[in-house]
Amino acid sequence: MALYHFHVTQIKRSAGQSAIASAAYRSGEKLHSEYYGEDSDYTRKGGVICSEILLPPNAPPSFSNRETLWNEVEKAERGKKAQLAYSFDIALQNEFSMQENIELARQFLLEQFVSRGMVVDFAVHAPDKEDGGISNPHFHVMCPIRPLDEHGRWGNKQRREYLLDKHGERIRDEAGNYVFNAVPTTDWGSPDTLEHWRQAWADLCNQKFAEKELDCRIDHRSYERQGIDQLPTVHEGVTVRAMEAKGIRTNKGDLNRWIKATNDLIRNLKKKISVLLDWLKEAHEELSKPQAPNLAHLLSDYYSGRNAGAWSQKAKIGNLKEFNEIVNYLMQNKLTTPEELQERVSALSERIDTLKSSMRGKSERMKELDELLRMVQFYTKGKPVADKLATIKWKGKREQFMSENENALRLYHMAERKLKPYFKDGKLPITVWRKERDRLEQEYKTEQAELSPIHAEVKKLWQIKYKVEQVIHAQEKTAQSRTKKHQIEH
Repeated sequence: MALYHFHVTQIKRSAGQSAIASAAYRSGEKLHSEYYGEDSDYTRKGGVICSEILLPPNAPPSFSNRETLWNEVEKAERGKKAQLAYSFDIALQNEFSMQENIELARQFLLEQFVSRGMVVDFAVHAPDKEDGGISNPHFHVMCPIRPLDEHGRWGNKQRREYLLDKHGERIRDEAGNYVFNAVPTTDWGSPDTLEHWRQAWADLCNQKFAEKELDCRIDHRSYERQGIDQLPTVHEGVTVRAMEAKGIRTNKGDLNRWIKATNDLIRNLKKKISVLLDWLKEAHEELSKPQAPNLAHLLSDYYSGRNAGAWSQKAKIGNLKEFNEIVNYLMQNKLTTPEELQERVSALSERIDTLKSSMRGKSERMKELDELLRMVQFYTKGKPVADKLATIKWKGKREQFMSENENALRLYHMAERKLKPYFKDGKLPITVWRKERDRLEQEYKTEQAELSPIHAEVKKLWQIKYKVEQVIHAQEKTAQSRTKKHQIEH
């Protein structure tokens, strides 16, 4: 099944991230960070198919060495909150061979990134799939944010653009300083460029689909921009998919199941409401004719006809009870004309849209909280190990301890960097996060439950539509018969 995933973030120190650690993880290598004075070893990481560095003509040849490249980036960025690199996560297609996917990724990066003067470090991943799972080939891309000048030296990320008065003179502020705007020196971070890249990747894949005579296509636009009324599911990742494949339920898995069930219900409701609105338009035209009866009169005619053909008193009582229920519904909701009925249907449609928007926001926030709480687990588990390591002074024992606890220490340092912005007085708001997660989950379930009565009401409107339609058709048939008889007699 063709799929589209193109996600971009920034690797930055303010989030506790390291360019060296990020590059080591993506490439599955061991790299030494001169900035932090520590090694990041991911040589045991599986699923890395290949990695490669692509350089523009003005880049120093030494940048083809991954450790050299990212240590130079770390050295050039001196601030504690420095933005180090753009990070892209892009899905490959299961319909293509791995070699075709790699060639497609390389072509895209050369045409769209390197041609703009960007240094590109990319790695192709294909995690092992569990039994019954779906392959998830993808590639990671890291690009330094700071551009290189024509001589291969680091340039400026921004330049000053001074504000001028009507005479062309620079404007000063109250302190006597010139007023200016900080303008990026490249367009790499602009929304328009990102949109162009997203579309370019979709176009390249679709060209390959066409070349292989495959009917599938991908679209870079969101569901909302495509006009699709559907809540997006959250990205589960390899670990969650593996747990779900083994029958272990996860928060992300449960959330995606809720979202899919909600999408099915919304899709069904939207379809029925669309048909109802079309019918209401036709009914309005019919009932707008001179001396046309209202909804209650039409329903009365319908049940009068049913009672005339009823064989038992019980059936007649049942028809009367059903008629009273529908009329009570119309009266309670003050629905007497097609226009009022149409307003009711429109209100239901608006409520569905409101619920959908609210649920989307909650699912996105739950995703963020799940990731933070996952980092808390890594931090809590690894903290005693890191503390013990700090007490070991002898080099041999220290290296042995680090080797035995490599995974715990790696996850601890990753969690420590990601959680760093959230520490306050040495503590993390874990209880607050858990309470917020529980509250959002309950609110999500409540909103999902609210869709059920809407579904019941739409079903009732369908019943009214059917009965009124039956009467209108019978009236039209009678009118046609009378017209034909009149034509024969005259």
